[in-house]
Amino acid sequence: MRVFLVAASALALAGCETLGYYGQSVSGHLALMARARPVEEVVTEATTPPQLKERLAAASAIRDFASRELGLPDNATYRRYADLGRPYALWNVVAAPEFSLQPVQSCFAIAGCVAYRGFYARQAALRHAAALREAGNDVIVYGVPAYSTLGWFADPLLSTFVGYADAELARLIFHELAHQVAYAKDDSTFNESFAVTVEREGLRRWLAARGRAAEKSRREEFAALVESTRRKLEALYRTRLAPEAMRERKRAELEALRPWLASLRGLEGAEPNNALVASYATYTDLVPMFERLLADGGGDLPAFYEKVKRLASERSSRDPSSAQRP
Repeated sequence: MRVFLVAASALALAGCETLGYYGQSVSGHLALMARARPVEEVVTEATTPPQLKERLAAASAIRDFASRELGLPDNATYRRYADLGRPYALWNVVAAPEFSLQPVQSCFAIAGCVAYRGFYARQAALRHAAALREAGNDVIVYGVPAYSTLGWFADPLLSTFVGYADAELARLIFHELAHQVAYAKDDSTFNESFAVTVEREGLRRWLAARGRAAEKSRREEFAALVESTRRKLEALYRTRLAPEAMRERKRAELEALRPWLASLRGLEGAEPNNALVASYATYTDLVPMFERLLADGGGDLPAFYEKVKRLASERSSRDPSSAQRP
């Protein structure tokens, strides 16, 4: 996931609601950054628990692999550590109409349009979600362990994810670093699908280097199930069924997702609905396109990144109303 933080001078351009959102984004991020300390300092402290030292060492090794083997930016990102004292860095809110899988967009003068809003306080996220639900939308609120500032700041390792198992930690680090490579304004689907492509390819290479190439990701299994559900719902919403009959069919299609939600980090207690499906589509819709682009280049990641940068520049200059599709 990526988050845009704007300069204080830009706040004057916003209305009251947007002003409040910018304000919590800036103050929340600055509070997070204030907690960050160099990894070397944390590791050498006698009071640091041995388990945390081990996880920071693992994260540092993955960070080195990301730049050395995947060509991802070699900078100060993930060279510091911050204990946030909460389960997630942010809580995202995604909304979609009752019979549509197009997410409700949030547009800002500086950041452009995105398919979600992130809040540093869960209660603020729940209030925003309630307003969207009152307007008749399907809504989902989910915890986010990490985000990217696109290289504007040296994003630190966080207590919200550093304890993950090695493969999940590698996946997350590769994903967030990919956001520093290329960014298309007003196009969440492009940005997130590119990062997912890098995370999947990076994880495959990382696992292969450790003799673990046969391991499968439950996250990819769930994404495949969501994609199958999305195709069925898109077909349903094109029909002329009466609203109540359509609601019943919709509930039946979404029910297949429910058993997964209790075991997926950040989605505990979530309801399967259009917002959930739309959220996953944002992250996966263009992955096949990016995977073909990478394969066409023989798997050369630096060359792939250059092609994606050019595509991002082209898409940034497009009409935002057409940005969500290739």
